[in-house]
Order: sequence, then structure tokens, then C-alpha cells
Amino acid sequence: MEIRSVGVIGAGQMGNGIAHVFAQSGYDVLLTDISEEALEKAMALIARNLERQVSRGKTTEAEMALALGRIRTTGVLADLGACDLVIEAATEREAVKVKLFEELRPHLRPETILTSNTSSISITRLAAGTERPERFMGFHFMNPVPVMQLVELIRGIQTSEETYQTLLKVVATLGKTAASAEDFPAFIVNRILIPMINEAVYALYEGVGNVRSIDQSMKLGANHPMGPLELADFIGLDTCLSIMNVLHEGLADTKYRPCPLLVKYVEAGWLGRKVKRGFYDYRGEEPVPTR
Repeated sequence: MEIRSVGVIGAGQMGNGIAHVFAQSGYDVLLTDISEEALEKAMALIARNLERQVSRGKTTEAEMALALGRIRTTGVLADLGACDLVIEAATEREAVKVKLFEELRPHLRPETILTSNTSSISITRLAAGTERPERFMGFHFMNPVPVMQLVELIRGIQTSEETYQTLLKVVATLGKTAASAEDFPAFIVNRILIPMINEAVYALYEGVGNVRSIDQSMKLGANHPMGPLELADFIGLDTCLSIMNVLHEGLADTKYRPCPLLVKYVEAGWLGRKVKRGFYDYRGEEPVPTR
């Protein structure tokens, strides 16, 4: 099957990035969200990011105009039913994703491929409620989508070889690299990354080091481009906690127990950069550690 049109569910951090790269690669994109304001903000952000690419010589004004012209928005989920490929990029809560797929199901064409950008939830379980598990896959982009080169492709138990090969070709057209992962909790990247972040939070919780010393240690001592606590704020502490809970529940191993301090930050609503407060306070000119 040739993919020409792509529907993206969710205009947030991941959804707008996914819409950006598909439009820039020549696909017609239909972006949906329950919030009209979110759709407007997403289009403005995509335009700004494309302008930045123009200023850096990575694209041209003409190519930017073409990409923006390929993106349409809608507040009606059913409108995505006519797309060749649908990518769900809603919040990382299984109940929300299941409900979205249920609502969309009656409007889909038989050949449409359904995917989820989930970073940790079982693809087999999500696929089971769609009536087309053979045409369902995990399609996990990294954040920020226009910059990061990797896409995790996750097959559920019933995903067909044809569906996998189709998406493999799609990833290549985006100029990105596909990594195939088995359908185990958190797949590859987050199975390794998020427990590292959780361990950094434990080091903070136990007083091994403060926020700045922990981040500096990993940046200068392990050559990481971003410290683990800074990275947690960038990802979103609620997302980090959600993935740790999936790992803890799915693998039943105490090494995946979420750090109580991570739980407290989420309970306080200190979720990171998106709310301007997490392990750092972003409300001033420079980020200031909160511990």
C-alpha cells in the first residue's frame, strides 16, 4: 500500500512535530485535537520551526510554503477516517488512546493503517480493540521530532509483515532511521532511558548530590548532551512517571519502582518545562535548580 495522506491525533508536543516532518516530506496531513486553541498553537509552532530551518539553510522559503500548505486541521476526529495512515499522538494514558481508537473505528477505510506514538503501552493490547490488529503498529517518534533521527517500529503479536514493511518505507521517506522493537513495556529507548532518569531522581532524593551536581556529573563525566534531571523536565515528569509505572506493573520487578520524589513532583504539578517548573524553575531568564 502506498501512503499519501496522514492523519495525526493530538496537536501537542509530539503531534505537531509529526505533522511537520510528514508535510515536509510531501505527505498531505490532517491534524486533529479537541482544542481549537491547541491546533492554532501547533500551526504557529510548525511555522516558526520551519522558519528556523530556512534561516539555517536547511530548507527554502518555497519549500516551507509548500509544507505548510499540506497541513490541514480539524476538530472532528471522524475526518481522519479517509487517511491512508493514522498516527495517534495523544496523552500517554491507555484509556484515552483506547477511547480515541473506538471513536475512530466506524469511520476508517478497510485499508487504513492505524498506529500509536505511545512510548511505553502494549501495542498488542491497543491493537486488540481496533478490529484491525494486523494493520496496527507502534510508531514511536523521538522528541523533538524534526531533529531526532530515530523512529521505533513496534509490532504487536498480530501485526502483518505488509504493515511493517509499509511503515519501514515511510520512515525512509522521512529521512529517518527505523529501529525495530519487540512489544515489551517501554520498548528499547525508554526501557533504558527512563530507569536511568529515575535513578538520578533517587540520587537526588537520597542526597547523593543536588540537581546541578547530578546533571553536571552526567554531562561532563559521561558526555551526555543533557543531564538526566534536565532531560526529565524536557520530557515531562508526568510522562516519566507514567513510563516507570508501565515498567513496574508490566515487568513486576522492584528495580522499576518509581522514586517517591518523582511522584511528589508530579503530585505538586511540577511537571517540567511545559509548566515552567520541575527539577528546575524556568520562570526567570536562566533555569534555577529547585533542590
